[in-house]
Amino acid sequence: MAAGTGVPKLATDRSIPQGSPVSADAIFDDLALTLASRGAVAGAMFGKRALKANGKAFACLQGDVLAFRLGAGSPAHDDALALAGAELFDPSGTKRPFKDWVAVPSAHAGQWPRLAETALGHLS
Repeated sequence: MAAGTGVPKLATDRSIPQGSPVSADAIFDDLALTLASRGAVAGAMFGKRALKANGKAFACLQGDVLAFRLGAGSPAHDDALALAGAELFDPSGTKRPFKDWVAVPSAHAGQWPRLAETALGHLS
């Protein structure tokens, strides 16, 4: 567990420095394994890698950005949007973002486990 958070500590629980051998895909895989005990499974959403529970996606990987379904207006949603480079998730790139989703760049990969845990809980 990450100190004081109740969130499992991942081997890759840190940001991804430029040129690092640790990829967003590796962190995604680590998250999938860690959250499997809570019913999360790896799947696809719009042809992108996603984490799902009960058939509903709660995280989606697009390049080196991981998007989380946090619920518009929730404290977690607001906190995620406050991270540098974070924005509403627009998987199609057509300027029609999903209001409940926040895309968080890999510079904040250390936040991904907490956000994934929160997004998974948001489905309940």
